Amino acid sequence: MQKSVLSVFLLTIILVTASGVGASTLEPQALPGFLMGSSADYYRSIIDYITGNWQGYGQLFTLLQGQWFWKIFLAVISVVPGVYVLHYLIIGAQYFDHEGEQIYFFTVLNRIVHLIAAISFTLLVISGLLMVLGSFLGGGVFIRTARSVHLVSAMVFVVPCCCMFIMWFKDMLPRFYDISWMFMLGGYLTREKKAVPAGKFNGGQKVYYWFVTLGGGVMAYTGYIIWGFGADLDTIRLYTIIHNILGAAIVAFYLTHVYMSVFAIAGSLQSMKTGYKSKDEVDILHSRFNYS
Repeated sequence: MQKSVLSVFLLTIILVTASGVGASTLEPQALPGFLMGSSADYYRSIIDYITGNWQGYGQLFTLLQGQWFWKIFLAVISVVPGVYVLHYLIIGAQYFDHEGEQIYFFTVLNRIVHLIAAISFTLLVISGLLMVLGSFLGGGVFIRTARSVHLVSAMVFVVPCCCMFIMWFKDMLPRFYDISWMFMLGGYLTREKKAVPAGKFNGGQKVYYWFVTLGGGVMAYTGYIIWGFGADLDTIRLYTIIHNILGAAIVAFYLTHVYMSVFAIAGSLQSMKTGYKSKDEVDILHSRFNYS
């Protein structure tokens, strides 16, 4: 804002001076480096020199914001669930014996933090999508309410996000066997039940963890700036582009996490309620986890 005011002030001085002394006295040589040509070209070069090439950047922002972001998000919420519907119909869910021996997997603190994170993050995803697609939903009070929900949910999510980063940091560090897990996609492309290389968390969960914690931090900071807490226009444009691109990736990971937790592994969600996983499930899906 200060930069804009200063730019206008300096430009006004130049224009007033030029009109006062006459066009013939303000030669291009008076301001070296400005292009030769008509007076319109001359003053345009002055503006570019003072403010920078904001117009070109603004055009990119307008193009992405007006024509592409809503298409990208619409593609994500259409294609990703569509792929998982096909997976469920062709491969189906994995079933494990949940009546046998149980392994204590998640502490009470783990479950409380995860619950708060899950609720606030879900609200963030839904409200964010409503804002991106707001022009197709009629705008108005409904979208303005979604905007407020987005802001409040973001402030709430920061707390469990930081807690998850700390309490699961060690377990989420990459291991060599995570590479094998990635190559075999965790065994989700076959109905055969065989042990896959994974510790307490598998390779996919680790990628999601780093995306949510570190990416969530970037989203929180860029969102803070976007909401008008002190930045020039170019910075807001840049942060909005980063926020939307990263947001689309996070939505795709979120939908994946929901599918894997609720549908791909039957009964898996119970572990976040009780803290226990069946030994049968642990031996297959977390074969490198030492629970003894």
